[in-house]
Amino acid sequence: MRVLGSTVLISEAIIVMLAALVAAGTGAVDGMGTSLAIGGVLALLLIAAVGTMGRRYGVIVGWVLQALVLAWGFWVPSMWVVGGVFAVLWFLAVRNGARVDALRARRAAEEDEQGG
Repeated sequence: MRVLGSTVLISEAIIVMLAALVAAGTGAVDGMGTSLAIGGVLALLLIAAVGTMGRRYGVIVGWVLQALVLAWGFWVPSMWVVGGVFAVLWFLAVRNGARVDALRARRAAEEDEQGG
């Protein structure tokens, strides 16, 4: 979960910040500062959520952030698509992430046994 979840959240933070710049440039949100503030806060929250990936509540934090990104679609309609894509990616990361982490841990243990 850590690797896939972190990758989704960091990628989403980058896209959200770029979307904020586009929304500010096109006037989709009233005032350039409002768009940049919303996008900046969302991006920072997404980056901060990476730190929760090792904890039980990390998945819940991720889902809340997915909902916030989707909710931004009320002001920037293109965020419905972006938020939808990342919600699906988040679902896949949650679903398959634990399996990937277990495989990585097993591989690391096997390498330690062979090396030591």
